[in-house]
Amino acid sequence: MKLHKGSHDTTGLRFGIVVARFNKFVTSKLLSSCVDGLTKQGVKPDDIEAVWVPGAFEIPLVARTMARTKRFDAVICLGAVIRGDTPHFDYISAEVSRGIGQAALDADVPIIFGVLTTHTIAQAIERSDPAKFNRGGEAAKSAIEMATVMRQLRIGEEAPPIVKRETSAKTRAPRKR
Repeated sequence: MKLHKGSHDTTGLRFGIVVARFNKFVTSKLLSSCVDGLTKQGVKPDDIEAVWVPGAFEIPLVARTMARTKRFDAVICLGAVIRGDTPHFDYISAEVSRGIGQAALDADVPIIFGVLTTHTIAQAIERSDPAKFNRGGEAAKSAIEMATVMRQLRIGEEAPPIVKRETSAKTRAPRKR
């Protein structure tokens, strides 16, 4: 059995980061810890590109666009959606989650979910505190692992030419209904 798992070899890897400006008092700390996490693992600052977007809702589109350029081995999404008194939190957090997942599938590039969805401002501050468990740094680790796993899976990957086989009605398997 051949087993693939992520490594810490960041040689030649490039990372894109999409960060929401809304709740910047939280997201700026996520970004700082994310970049710190990448550079501590050997990623060169020139191999990191960040884009600020207005809010979390805008993250999936920009993440997909960055991933589709094929300039990045992984894209990291950072934001903070904090529950308020209206159902807005539920709509935004659900759409951001769905959009980021769909973007990764559409682009065939790892897109990392580093968006905080918290019930309180205090929870968001705690999860972005560099002295505690900052989710930005965790997103960086996930991005490195996924980028290296995908690199392993794609080594030597070349799609074989598509060969159409002629099939007759006699050799064709019956359709399942």
